[in-house]
Amino acid sequence: MIIQTKDLVKRYKGKIVLNHMNLEVNEGEIFGLLGPNGSGKTSFINCLLGLTTYDGGQIKLFNREMNRKDVEIKRQIGVVMQEIGVYEELTVYENIDYFCGLYVQDCNKRMELVEEAIELVKLQDYIGAYPKTLSGGLLRRLNIACGIAHQPKLIILDEPTLAIDVNMRHVILEGLKKLNQKGSTILYTSHYMEEIEMICSQIGIMSQGKVIARGSKEALLGMISAGETIKIEIVELPDEIKQGIRELPHVECISYEGNILEVKYRRGQNNLRLLLDYLDQEKIQLGNIEDKMPNLNDVFLELTGRELMR
Repeated sequence: MIIQTKDLVKRYKGKIVLNHMNLEVNEGEIFGLLGPNGSGKTSFINCLLGLTTYDGGQIKLFNREMNRKDVEIKRQIGVVMQEIGVYEELTVYENIDYFCGLYVQDCNKRMELVEEAIELVKLQDYIGAYPKTLSGGLLRRLNIACGIAHQPKLIILDEPTLAIDVNMRHVILEGLKKLNQKGSTILYTSHYMEEIEMICSQIGIMSQGKVIARGSKEALLGMISAGETIKIEIVELPDEIKQGIRELPHVECISYEGNILEVKYRRGQNNLRLLLDYLDQEKIQLGNIEDKMPNLNDVFLELTGRELMR
């Protein structure tokens, strides 16, 4: 077990921010911790790393009790926090080399690791630049490189892609998957549902200071009753046709506003085909069609009554 917490409690100014939180992350996993801002993700990481005290419960890392003075455990961890933590007086290359050098003394090995980190975040064109000359997105990429350059056994990333454009996010996420394949276990926190879905083998949904559900994406989707939602542009839809749609298999509810028919389903299969067959039979002229399958936002909505921030 790489990470294990039992009944972890953290209070801040009298408010409970971690509410008896239990979590296990196994070796080799990319574990995504998904929740909106304020759900306790950053507080949890700060407790894991010994950056803040906690009020109750237990934390184990690498099957050992967490101890903020345990240097051996810290050598096995790489961290990328939301706040940028680089040295303004060092260039991009020098920053990455410095942080890697805290863990890797062999010069040749360190040079190899630094170059791999630069490649991962695509900073080849900026190795001689100083942080003050970089955009916010480039600074984020430098921050990531500094945290993962020594290729630790456990990599903890807290909302690492804020201010990074979508295309570069995908590049970085692919790089993290490669680090995982080389042996790094990854704990990845985000409120970006798409990122969690893209790279995580296991996902924990966090709300109000604790994990309320965990499992693979497929397992989490299987916990809810919501199925797909189909939207179709239709100029005119008589009431008797609306009633006929309501009587089709698996239909939960329908609405028709602004020439858009929306049909929500309770799971089921072949929903789109059955709907289109019925509308064709009734000689209804169709425009654009959109078929949306349930996602992790739907899981969060059904479990908590609230939507994730997108």
